[in-house]
Amino acid sequence: MTEIKDLNRFWNAYKESRLGLIGLAILLFFVTLAVFAPYIAPYDPHEMFKPMEHPGSDHLLGTNDIGQDILSELIYGARVSLFIAFFVSVVSGIIGTAFGLLSGYFEMFGFFLMRIVDAFLAIPRLPLIIVIAAFMRPSIWNLIFIFIILGWPITTRIIRSEVLSLRTRNYVEAARMVGAPDTYILMKHILPNVFPLLVVRLIIEASHVIIAESSLSFLGLGDPTAKSWGMILHYAFVYPTIFISDLWMWWMLPAGLCITFTILSLTFIGYALEELVNPRLRGMTRI
Repeated sequence: MTEIKDLNRFWNAYKESRLGLIGLAILLFFVTLAVFAPYIAPYDPHEMFKPMEHPGSDHLLGTNDIGQDILSELIYGARVSLFIAFFVSVVSGIIGTAFGLLSGYFEMFGFFLMRIVDAFLAIPRLPLIIVIAAFMRPSIWNLIFIFIILGWPITTRIIRSEVLSLRTRNYVEAARMVGAPDTYILMKHILPNVFPLLVVRLIIEASHVIIAESSLSFLGLGDPTAKSWGMILHYAFVYPTIFISDLWMWWMLPAGLCITFTILSLTFIGYALEELVNPRLRGMTRI
């Protein structure tokens, strides 16, 4: 009952942000496309028709250079792009939160772990991802592995900073004085207080992963068999006459718009959630 009241309170606060509602609506649209892709897509994305057919009643966005329906590719591409984004953000969030809790609560462990985190954060993330991906076999799971390895340090540092503040609070000190074990304090008193911060971090990480995956696929370092939006852009870009004809309007532009609107929706949601987490932002900009 308490959880239901908390959710109602959260939703009432969240829906005050128009940007948050717009972002949520856009994201739900793409999630619906991804979940119900087999029922929404007019064709199988691997099915071949007449190559380079212009948009018409049979193919609303035309076909690509090997005759695959572009609209079906876009719909199935939502599955790949969103799966990578949310899977990576959740897994790296879990790892980063676990390390952040432990490093913030146990000072000696945190000192050594932060040196590792500093080493990761000292190197620009996207160039490092490109270098690593260039030497690995192109596949979705290899990309996921790279994103997770390079994604958890940022979450660890953010969560640790919050834990350092929480561990000195009166209720934590009181629980420690009555003999509560460290695991109980971490799970009962500290984790619930860092969870809102973690949710914001997951949204931000998901948008970063979508950009990174699209960039790698555009450069030809993604999985060539995956129907992701970035890979659609890659195949369109390498087509010889893409920029001296009208092909870009119905081959490149839709995939680019899908990536743009997805990132925009995550940005709006992240802004609305951060406004709820950080009281200092409330009322500063109400859209």
